[in-house]
Amino acid sequence: MSEDLCLYDVNDGVAVLTLNRPARNNAWNGELGNAYFDRLEQADADRSVKAIVVTGAGKSFCPGADMDVLSGIQERGGERDDRPPRPMTHALNVRKPLIGAINGACAGLGLVQAMLLDVRFAAAGAKFTTAFARRGLIAEHSVSWTMTRVVGTAVALDLLMSARVFTAEEARELGVVNYVVPRDEVLDAATAYARDLAQNVSPASMATIKRQVYSHLGTDVQTALDESNAYMKESLVGPDFKEGVRSYLDKRTPDFAPLGEGTQYDWLSNG
Repeated sequence: MSEDLCLYDVNDGVAVLTLNRPARNNAWNGELGNAYFDRLEQADADRSVKAIVVTGAGKSFCPGADMDVLSGIQERGGERDDRPPRPMTHALNVRKPLIGAINGACAGLGLVQAMLLDVRFAAAGAKFTTAFARRGLIAEHSVSWTMTRVVGTAVALDLLMSARVFTAEEARELGVVNYVVPRDEVLDAATAYARDLAQNVSPASMATIKRQVYSHLGTDVQTALDESNAYMKESLVGPDFKEGVRSYLDKRTPDFAPLGEGTQYDWLSNG
């Protein structure tokens, strides 16, 4: 079953999605891509899910495209038949926070997908590489866009042009990942972070903030200011703000509504 290529487990408001081709170190192919994107859509639609963790089965996160796929592309003269029907940037359509638990090797298309996550935890010693230039390829599937915005132009050009291998520790210094933890703790650390979001943060606020951050990357400051002011005006009269203040005064965990259940941000469901 294709869904077995990406496992799905929900606890305490957190969905854990596990890339599941351990015999191939979770190397990317069309079937894995379809399964992963299906699970992203499932988690985004699941009202019990407030945050999503993405990790890999076994010792790798995703080392890039399956070499059998790459060989087949050459034989077909560059034509590809392995691409999922959705864009490789599909993760950007997910309204909920995406937390990476990068448990091992992360390269090529694996790094493309990791850079589309919102917050990244990495296992100590995990190896990263963009890989493309050393295979005679270019920066694929938006990684030139995501990486430049995460780490800046100079660092992005270094990592993309050299395609050198770098470790999780350097990735943290460069800003490629947010946190580095011992290898056997990476999933627990990422899940604990996601659980804190699920229990204490407004889903509508997180969805709106994601929209602000990504859409404002391509706007001028005045547009960002005007849109933020409009969102703030809405939020100040909405139920989540009332609940956030009330729960703080009551010294209790807030009870925010999930996306799509009568919040003032219901329009996000169609965004």
